[in-house]
Amino acid sequence: QVHVVESGGGLVQAGGSLRLSCAASGPIMKINAMGWYRQAPGKQRDLVATISSGGTTNYADSVKGRFTIARDNAGNTVYLQMNSLKPEDTAVYYCNIEAYTSLGKNNYWGQGTQVTVSS
Repeated sequence: QVHVVESGGGLVQAGGSLRLSCAASGPIMKINAMGWYRQAPGKQRDLVATISSGGTTNYADSVKGRFTIARDNAGNTVYLQMNSLKPEDTAVYYCNIEAYTSLGKNNYWGQGTQVTVSS
């Protein structure tokens, strides 16, 4: 069973910073893309940032220049450094990985971590 666990959320004032971490464990043979998504109350889940196995990154326009995604392949871990946070960044942040196990390729989600930015 593959497990994906996020950490690092919390309450921060506007202009502040947070660093999210996500660790994947279990019978993983290889991880392709890793990414962060977020879902605000009453809204759909949206992409925040992704990073490929080769290190290519992709960001939502709303977070470009403020958020940075990075990964540690040895530790099956992905990070999201969030700077200059705004109230509109408030959401539950979810980690997603595309991984291969002996059963093939699949997408795995974490349980989410709450980020709240106060004005």
